[in-house]
Amino acid sequence: MQNHISRRLFLKNTALASAGVAIAGSSLASAPGNKRLFKLSVAEWSVNPLIFGDARKDGWEKFMQLLKNDFGAIEKAAPMKNIEFPRFIREVGGEGAEYVNTCMYDKAKNTKYLNELNNVCRGEGIANVLIMVDAEGMVGAPEKKDRLQTLENHKKWIDAAAQMGCHSIRVNAGSQGSYEEQQKLAADGLHLLCEYGDKAGINILVENHGGFSSNGKWLSKVMEMVDHPRVGTLPDFGNFRTSYEPEEWYDRYLGMKELMPYAKGVSAKSQEFDENGEEIHSDFHRIMRIVMEAGYRGFVGIEYEGEQLSPKEGVLATKRLLEKCHDELAKDFKA
Repeated sequence: MQNHISRRLFLKNTALASAGVAIAGSSLASAPGNKRLFKLSVAEWSVNPLIFGDARKDGWEKFMQLLKNDFGAIEKAAPMKNIEFPRFIREVGGEGAEYVNTCMYDKAKNTKYLNELNNVCRGEGIANVLIMVDAEGMVGAPEKKDRLQTLENHKKWIDAAAQMGCHSIRVNAGSQGSYEEQQKLAADGLHLLCEYGDKAGINILVENHGGFSSNGKWLSKVMEMVDHPRVGTLPDFGNFRTSYEPEEWYDRYLGMKELMPYAKGVSAKSQEFDENGEEIHSDFHRIMRIVMEAGYRGFVGIEYEGEQLSPKEGVLATKRLLEKCHDELAKDFKA
């Protein structure tokens, strides 16, 4: 780590941190709920450095072992606990919580804990929106028995989401095989999840999250194949990398257009900002117009994943950018 910080970088980061304050007179910040085009939630992955602390310093494999075998050790050493997340959301001016299951990995069946979390949310005025579920098996596994095991692994999170008053869980449509084979396998696994989710009143959302799932055409076809009212997408502004070696990307604007007709949530991924507070990888103004044109009027989840700013400053900078987008869009769209 370099200790020397250039004057230009210092001024840039200072400006971005200051930009986190809500825009004076912003229609999103000041308008009553029925006049706003969307509300802002915060994805817990934004604060994962605080939730996990140094637990990942020895690599992903050791972290996963610790996560599954001794989550309490992670919690004990971390600067922030999951139950403190609602307060963080209130402090940055958000209204909804999008949890990540690995941030409360041993809590899915802990009814007492979930009730306590609900009480904290009520006290902070925060709505529980969804739980993002990872590390629970491959939804589109080639073998039926493995897809059924993945279903079993996800049931506790569907039940937890219901107890917390969420409307959805987010899953990953991972699979193996050809383009068409993976579509069929993912669709089958998702339909299994939807059948259980329907009993609990919980939607099953798929995020574009790598591999074929980051191909908008592929994932939109999977939605059609599942053909269940509980299935939907959680389009993420930035997750359109379809391959790492070689590095390949799907057009994010095309992908958003293809996924928005099925959206029951939206993830506003941010990583890095310029001096004007604009995200340098995604044109938020263009994407949010796509979101509005699709008729979506629900929560937009802030997910800051950068290293340029602290988690709090990054969330605030993203919030300001979305408020700017709202003010522009309010001229052309109705709530």
